[in-house]
Amino acid sequence: MINFNIPPYVGEEIQYMQEAINNKKICGDGPFTKRCDRWIEENTGTQKALLTTSCTQALEMAALLADIKEGDEVIIPSYTFVSTANAFVLRGAKLVFVDIRPDTLNMDEKQIESAITPKTKAIVPVHYAGVACEMDTLMNIAKNYDLLVIEDAAQGVMAEYKGRALGSMGDFGCYSFHETKNYSMGEGGAILIRDQKYAEEAEIIREKGTDRSRFLRGQVDKYTWVSKGSSYLPSDLNAAYLFAQLEQAKQINEARRARWRQYYEELEGLQKNGCLKLPTVPEECRHNAHMFYIKTKDSDERKKLIEHLKQNEIAAVFHYIPLHSSPAGKIYGVFHGKDQYTTKESERLLRLPMYYGLEEKQVYYITEKIKEFYRAV
Repeated sequence: MINFNIPPYVGEEIQYMQEAINNKKICGDGPFTKRCDRWIEENTGTQKALLTTSCTQALEMAALLADIKEGDEVIIPSYTFVSTANAFVLRGAKLVFVDIRPDTLNMDEKQIESAITPKTKAIVPVHYAGVACEMDTLMNIAKNYDLLVIEDAAQGVMAEYKGRALGSMGDFGCYSFHETKNYSMGEGGAILIRDQKYAEEAEIIREKGTDRSRFLRGQVDKYTWVSKGSSYLPSDLNAAYLFAQLEQAKQINEARRARWRQYYEELEGLQKNGCLKLPTVPEECRHNAHMFYIKTKDSDERKKLIEHLKQNEIAAVFHYIPLHSSPAGKIYGVFHGKDQYTTKESERLLRLPMYYGLEEKQVYYITEKIKEFYRAV
């Protein structure tokens, strides 16, 4: 059976976790946590990075730092994971969903401006599949209307837009290190902070609303509760597991990109024949091969292809159900404008196996079975 996903593993994870145990410091903000924070800062150019227990909680921290309140409106795509929405719903915000582009499946930047009202507080672009949204246009809109930008870059570690790291361009960026991502600590994430003025507040929020980080740096002689917050610190054991992979991030990235290119080359003929659609990566974007997907004619064809692949011991899956069509989405949000592409494209998309360690011969086998399916259609 070819699995859809296998969590990345490079070989030094156990050694580093043992080092964390030997340090007698396995709770949050230990030595390996700090190494991960520095790696993110150095490799993205962001002012401050803080490891968190998940991307979900990184988004929740961003909502707190953005001071999202009851009655505020936040513009997001409907085609995203529930965490993108929940972070703002928990603060009492109303979600304003906008349509996606049919090429990248990212938020359609042309739909944003008309969705802005006096209650709009933030725009939340989601970089689907590690391919960047049209950030220059989006950032200009945010500047013109004095809005915050919170990048959901859960899938975007090691991906770029015009040479800038995803997650580093908005006011806040959020990464995921879940087991399904390119780099993993099982469950984990990080928040990236562009402006240093938010750094101390972020530390306080992350440390349960206390100034413990200042205390540990010797800036105060005792620490106390100073503001709202929660426990967003991952164990240093998890950070040790992640750091082993971050040290080999380029190697992992290139291995995934090689398999992505192989998929594309092998399936390009089917696209030319009009059988399916392959991913689009704009020239200004450098993707990270987080996923490889195809788009079938419709949901019925997708269902049949999934079954065909399953019969040949290949695991393939579809992705998000658009949030605006979900029970909670109807309560907490409204779709602005016309749903021209969100539902239509979501019903066509099929994700193929993609992970570090996927072999060349496995991709040949998968693509041959897809060709076999379309020969029989």
